[in-house]
Amino acid sequence: MQQIPHYIDGTRVTEAERFGPVFDPATGRQEKEVPLASPSRVDEAVAAAEAALPGWRSASLAKRAAVFYRVRQLLTERTSELAAILTGEHGKVLSDAEGEIARGLENIEFATGLGHMLKGERSEQVSSGVDVHSIRQPVGVVACITPFNFPAMVPLWMIGSAIACGNTVLLKPSEKDPSSSVFIAEIFSEAGLPDGVLNVVHGDREAVESILDHPGVKAVSFVGSTPIAKTIYSRAAANGKRVQALGGAKNHMVVLPDADLDMAADAAISAAYGSAGERCMAISVIVAVGGIADDLVEAVRSRMGSLRIGPGTDPRSEMGPLISAEHRDRVASYVTGAPAEGATVVVDGTQQQFDSDGFFLGVSLVDHVKPGMKVYDDEIFGPVLSVVRVETYADAVRLVNENQYGNGVAIFTRDGGAARQFEVEAEAGMVGVNVPIPVPVGTYSFGGWKNSLFGDTHMYGPDSIRFYTRGKVVTTRWPDPSTSRIDLGFPQVD
Repeated sequence: MQQIPHYIDGTRVTEAERFGPVFDPATGRQEKEVPLASPSRVDEAVAAAEAALPGWRSASLAKRAAVFYRVRQLLTERTSELAAILTGEHGKVLSDAEGEIARGLENIEFATGLGHMLKGERSEQVSSGVDVHSIRQPVGVVACITPFNFPAMVPLWMIGSAIACGNTVLLKPSEKDPSSSVFIAEIFSEAGLPDGVLNVVHGDREAVESILDHPGVKAVSFVGSTPIAKTIYSRAAANGKRVQALGGAKNHMVVLPDADLDMAADAAISAAYGSAGERCMAISVIVAVGGIADDLVEAVRSRMGSLRIGPGTDPRSEMGPLISAEHRDRVASYVTGAPAEGATVVVDGTQQQFDSDGFFLGVSLVDHVKPGMKVYDDEIFGPVLSVVRVETYADAVRLVNENQYGNGVAIFTRDGGAARQFEVEAEAGMVGVNVPIPVPVGTYSFGGWKNSLFGDTHMYGPDSIRFYTRGKVVTTRWPDPSTSRIDLGFPQVD
């Protein structure tokens, strides 16, 4: 059985008391095992990061940038190799895996501009003979806890900015598909990153709790479900750490009566079923406004039968399996339980048969869904698309805003005025206008509102620089005997 190593202080480490299985979702077979870190292993990784911190923090911005330019080159050259790792452990098709890597590389490209991003400000002569300037300094050892659905992109979201800002990192990837994080860490080492700056520790709840309680960890970045994000945020913050924790989503796609029907249907299919719906930005609810509902449901239904579901390694496959048998069965339960709640199952993907023991599930479409139904209220995280019918634009906005999640939302319309109004009124962190998955480019930041985000800053882009650094203001006066005097009053500007 192949063992996936920890990567600590530039060395592969496989010794452990406990191991977890890593499956190939396309076959259902366990292909590898991953060591699950004990608290002592977490201590070892934090110690390595602490030891590397002074040297990396003092490294010139030019030297840091050079590492990122080299990382970008190496990851670009080895994209197919990393994509194969993603497909083998997550199940997504190779083209989707390559797209994930490309979006992750945007954050590496953003990090190459660290010389500009870390610039402070300076004001001369704010008072007689007094100047003031501000600087940004690293927070220290940063922990990055990443999800299974984007095992390359989300780590690159976090570690890019964290390392660029002069921090050292402990990366704890999902134990379901952990190999890509080790691959990325070794790419950074090959690019010239000093040992101990980026460490990878695998594990389950025990490892996470050790990270949250460890006094050496100064900041925590997390992406996962809302219940776990709340726990991460509360526990880490209680221990005095800076925290950003991205939670779940229920992304709505509002389709107005004037929308291009074919464009909307194509977008709904792509955004709902890509990567088997295991995306935090997947469209899971169509909000059909007015008379477009029947035609839109039929347009989506007519397209679903042509989707090719199969192993991610097959170039003909458009959608692969889900991450595990347990998750597949949980997703299926929402479809089979929908009729009892009053919804109509238009296409039942749970009935599709596959010649494989892999974790495959067909795509489903559920109509006449309403708030209060489990199929609407819960984050399903699978290839299930619901349709909620409303009469007016105002009803659609109310539905979006009353939902507990606020990650992303989209509107499809030809009406520029309606689109602009929706941009203002929609309570979500990311809005798409005729764009079903409005994931910002790397020069902007990613994050939601409401129960989709716990913390004050979004992820990657400009917000990440603020999160991974602390501001410091320096007020300076140089000796001038003619102005020196004793004054016990509060300093005033003169």
